Amino acid sequence: MLSFRKASTALGTAILAMAVLSHSSMAQSASHDFAAGGELAVGSQYDTTHVYVSPADLNAFVTSFTATFGGHTSKKIVSNVLPEASSTEFQYVWTPSGNLSVFAFDTPIPYPFGLERTGLLVTDLPEAVKAARASGAEIVVEPFKDPIGLDAVVQWDGGVKTQLYWHTTAPSYEALEYVPENRVYVSPDRAEQFARQYLAFTRGKLVAEEKSSDGAEIGRPGTTYRRIRIESKFGKLTILVTDGHLPYPFGRELTGYEVKDLDSTLAKAKKAGASVLWGPYDAGDRSESIVQFPGGYIAEVHALKK
Repeated sequence: MLSFRKASTALGTAILAMAVLSHSSMAQSASHDFAAGGELAVGSQYDTTHVYVSPADLNAFVTSFTATFGGHTSKKIVSNVLPEASSTEFQYVWTPSGNLSVFAFDTPIPYPFGLERTGLLVTDLPEAVKAARASGAEIVVEPFKDPIGLDAVVQWDGGVKTQLYWHTTAPSYEALEYVPENRVYVSPDRAEQFARQYLAFTRGKLVAEEKSSDGAEIGRPGTTYRRIRIESKFGKLTILVTDGHLPYPFGRELTGYEVKDLDSTLAKAKKAGASVLWGPYDAGDRSESIVQFPGGYIAEVHALKK
């Protein structure tokens, strides 16, 4: 594997830029002018779940995930994408059900990277940081340059970390067929504050709240829990408010992926080397399951009822 010490900054920048643009149609570009529209979000297709795997598992994971959901990938590159010295293989994954940023580090990962759940593309990073602070979030990593833009990491109440990023050259990705859900487990002590902060930052809306959801949806039949669903231009968010008494694998899944047919998707997942850890389960408006892919990434997968 190429060491970051041997790779020139210029070469790393060029390769990573090519990876980002390999799926871009430049006929239209996302606006970077915050002042013109006052909108921080670009679109849900630009927001990725951050997946960390070992270099040995990278190919198997990407192959399994795309075999399950469809889509395709960028070329792998090796670069330093953090504010401190490090080296990672990096690959984008684009699918109709949601996109990923996949990292396979061959060096130790500087803290707090690896703990952030998602990366959200913003139209203006300084304004996004200002808005996050105004909402009550903490900036745990101040803005820094990466090979193709700027990044920062924020932390909401409940310890939920999110990376914000901005590209020097605006990408243009295809709209998603199904917008995925960011699934966040928080305690009753922080649920209100987290929801309030997230709504303020994303300018989203509360689309559903169920104070007595079936606990069997999170592996605890005979109990209830509170579930909050929020939508914004950044995508969907499901807040699962629990007492933390969660059987494995609940709470380990970062994202929920909608598909047309759950049974056929699970069959493809198993054929591609993934394991079904739970389900399928009929959960009110959907049937759902939890799947683990090669390399350890755990995801919820669901199909809405007709």
